[in-house]
Amino acid sequence: MPDQKIVTRFAPSPTGHFHLGGVRSALYNYLFAKQNKGTYILRSEDTDKERSKKEYEDGFLDLFEWLGLKPDQFFRQSERTEIYKKYLEKMIADGSAYVSKEEIKEAGQRSEVIRFKNPNKKIVFNDIVLGDIEFDTTDLKDFIIARSLTEPLYHFTVVVDDFEMAVTHVIRGQEHIANTPRQILIQEAIGAPRPLYAHMPLILGKDKSKLSKRDPEVIPALEYRDLGYLPEAIINFMALIGWNPGGEQEVFTLEELIEKFNLHKIQKSGGVFNSEKLDWLNKEHMKRLPPAEIEKNILEWLPAEMKNPKLVPLVLERISKWGDVKDMIERGELDLFFKSPTIDKAKLIYKNIAPEKIISNLKLAIKALEDLTEENFTTEIIKNTLILIANNLGSRGELLHPVRYALSGLDKSPDPFIIASIIGKNETLSRLQKAI
Repeated sequence: MPDQKIVTRFAPSPTGHFHLGGVRSALYNYLFAKQNKGTYILRSEDTDKERSKKEYEDGFLDLFEWLGLKPDQFFRQSERTEIYKKYLEKMIADGSAYVSKEEIKEAGQRSEVIRFKNPNKKIVFNDIVLGDIEFDTTDLKDFIIARSLTEPLYHFTVVVDDFEMAVTHVIRGQEHIANTPRQILIQEAIGAPRPLYAHMPLILGKDKSKLSKRDPEVIPALEYRDLGYLPEAIINFMALIGWNPGGEQEVFTLEELIEKFNLHKIQKSGGVFNSEKLDWLNKEHMKRLPPAEIEKNILEWLPAEMKNPKLVPLVLERISKWGDVKDMIERGELDLFFKSPTIDKAKLIYKNIAPEKIISNLKLAIKALEDLTEENFTTEIIKNTLILIANNLGSRGELLHPVRYALSGLDKSPDPFIIASIIGKNETLSRLQKAI
């Protein structure tokens, strides 16, 4: 009904580590509810007593708190057994379900289960993403909905919960399409209204095959936090796998996504999980952070002996997530700022310039830099000072090449002005003197 309050739900099962594909399902439900000033419910489907573990539930609760996807209501199915029992008893009484004795092959004994009495009919439902879908439910036969009155199964609990919680829209992955006919049959049996369905496209790998939890790029979702990704970037990235608002904009805040999200623009075909795109988006969101927060995060990833605020701009330029700082350290990319380099004298020579000329140029550099105070020993002033000397030589490289190599000891490195400003005046002069 037009005036009916929108209610969506996301219902993960705490039977394993939570992956990013589930984040997209939760996100679309959250965006649609918030856009319509409705209610977003998080429901832990923990009726599988053997496989459900508190650590897995704690994991996805922690994840959603980090991502900022706070539910309006939270339920655990394990705490709703009496509600399911009431519905099962009613269905058995009215003949839409019955108790059946089953033989358990492994144990060689018989046990009672509760089966749904299938009316064997055709069902057509309209999917917001995929259009009309038709099923002949005859092939489903009389399917099991509970092992006992206190052990309900997935298809049954999900229908009862959606009915009790007044869920209006079921937004989930296309792998759930096959579950829909069973759930519609149960809805009709208990007198529940049919929610609107929107089945999202599959998430694909780079080769366009279905992304599997065993693929190397698929890791538990919380590990993205540990790798130094921003929650804003994860939200932005997952929103765009299988949905696009149109236009040129690619970087979105959660508030912008709430405003622009449109169920009818979800694609039918699969969306590709592109980790390079995730890194690009993360870098874009990093750039939007206040300078003080950028500095705080980078310094947190640096070991105590490297916590130099002057390193921050250089490091930021070379990373796409905070965890890349650790990789830079392990590759030794920051060593040149803390250890005097080993110099190969042949590499100090620029083209065919005589060694005596190189020495003379380095002496000019030392004299000019000695005149700078510690306060003026900044990237810009060092650059202006050395360029002034270099411009009076046959070519700038006569000075800048040996200065850069003397300061870094590397064939490729940041420019010498940045290195000098970070290592400071005394160390700069010491390295240039060593080069001479």
